[in-house]
Amino acid sequence: MASREPVFQALILNRYNVTYFVCNTCGLLQTEPPYWLDEAYSEAIAVCDTGLVSRNVSISRKLAPLLYFLLDKEGRYLDVAGGYGMLTRLMRDIGFDFYWTDPYCTNILAKGFEHNPDDSFSAITAFEVLEHVQDPVSFIEKNMEMTDASTIIFSTDLYEGSPPAPEDWWYYALPSGQHISFYRKSTLEAVAGKLSLNLYSAGNFHMLTRKTINALLFRLMVGRMSGVFSAYVSRALDSKTFLDHQKLLGQQKS
Repeated sequence: MASREPVFQALILNRYNVTYFVCNTCGLLQTEPPYWLDEAYSEAIAVCDTGLVSRNVSISRKLAPLLYFLLDKEGRYLDVAGGYGMLTRLMRDIGFDFYWTDPYCTNILAKGFEHNPDDSFSAITAFEVLEHVQDPVSFIEKNMEMTDASTIIFSTDLYEGSPPAPEDWWYYALPSGQHISFYRKSTLEAVAGKLSLNLYSAGNFHMLTRKTINALLFRLMVGRMSGVFSAYVSRALDSKTFLDHQKLLGQQKS
């Protein structure tokens, strides 16, 4: 087991003085065992998360060309820890066969498209999730096995070099207390190696997969040109918005 050492303390939820430890081998930075999580998750979505809507819109614009050009435009996809269902709804509106699951949050926007345990999926997504989990390897392995998915696409901000001081990195999210794990690129490489998966990474957008794809194309699809590619995908696919409307009306009548 790799050694860990304490690097700093920080005040979480404005009341708990918490020690952060870093792995000397891969750079995984984590809090001490998070005894405050029940309080932190009194609401599943932090009240101060004002970026929720814009973040999901931005993610959908990167995700659409990635799925269309590099994975399977006709595949079935599952948003793990999908929150209120916003990303699932956005992706279905574009034309992808997306579904939702989240044991800790109420599905508001993607009702009728919940995860069926008997279904298998081409890939799963987990955006802004890994910073919330204590054991990222087990989380990824469990969800990929549960869904028979060959790919997980996720986002998390990375740090470089030594861990930033608490006052120098907003991503610690100290007032909410929900972020407990933080990663370097080397951390994700270690996770990929442990699970025998290929890692593709660009900024805060990452993919672990059994597939082999062109790394340059990955960066292109999720980079600054993603909006252009996403606009093409939206025109090329048939939106599921009205079909879903008809399906849900039919369920109400039956």
